[in-house]
Amino acid sequence: MEISNLMKDKIIEYLNSGKRFDNRKFDEFRHLEIETNVSKNAEGSCRVKLGDTEVLAGVKMDVATPYTDHEKEGTLITTVELLPMASDRFESGPPRIEAIETARIIDRGIRESGFIDFEKLCIKEGEKVWGICLDIYPINYDGNLLDAAFIAAVCALLTAKMPKYDEKIEKVKYGELTSKNVPVTDKIPAMITFYKIGGNIIVDPRLEEVDACNSRLSMALTRNKKDFNINAMQKGEEGELTEKDLNKIFDLVKDKADELLKKIDKAVK
Repeated sequence: MEISNLMKDKIIEYLNSGKRFDNRKFDEFRHLEIETNVSKNAEGSCRVKLGDTEVLAGVKMDVATPYTDHEKEGTLITTVELLPMASDRFESGPPRIEAIETARIIDRGIRESGFIDFEKLCIKEGEKVWGICLDIYPINYDGNLLDAAFIAAVCALLTAKMPKYDEKIEKVKYGELTSKNVPVTDKIPAMITFYKIGGNIIVDPRLEEVDACNSRLSMALTRNKKDFNINAMQKGEEGELTEKDLNKIFDLVKDKADELLKKIDKAVK
């Protein structure tokens, strides 16, 4: 989205002096609210509010045919709908490139983390598996949709229950949930997206900061026994990231991931 040169120059001027419009630190997230089980019709759901950015995520399960190269594993399909009610920048109709990119970044961060135990979703090898449909809907957009949507997706999966499956008629009994959780591991992922504006690196930008951004880097991480593993990265926008920028990002990312994971742990427990 184009913004005026005057606004962009003002944002860069503030950042160069160590300030942001809302007085946050460069590495400080906005207030985060996480509410799970917000939908009666989904197997798992979550509402996340990050500042004024608000996102809903829902999990639906269905029986599917496995992929030929993963006959023992269930499937995951992630979709993002950028609805006009969330922002006047979004339009109804087929998914635009922004929605496709957001869905792919979230899907990759979850898939590569080992968070979902896909083999436990197998019903009959080579014939039937459980398929997870992860649907994400922004309700209000004020910047940093990627991180807010990722938190909502992870919390929806953490709290999702398996629906009942009638083997005799080979149908899912929607609306009837078992006490069994969707099979996830302890490799809970967190994603942090760093935005470069001028020569400054910030996290969790508001909308005007997103518009002024010339480069961004999303990183998905999981805890291991002593440290963190980086499972996926995605660069966006046309601007460059220098070696100095990357060193600053790597210095910050573990603390930021730990911060988000503690809030996720608290919310789902």
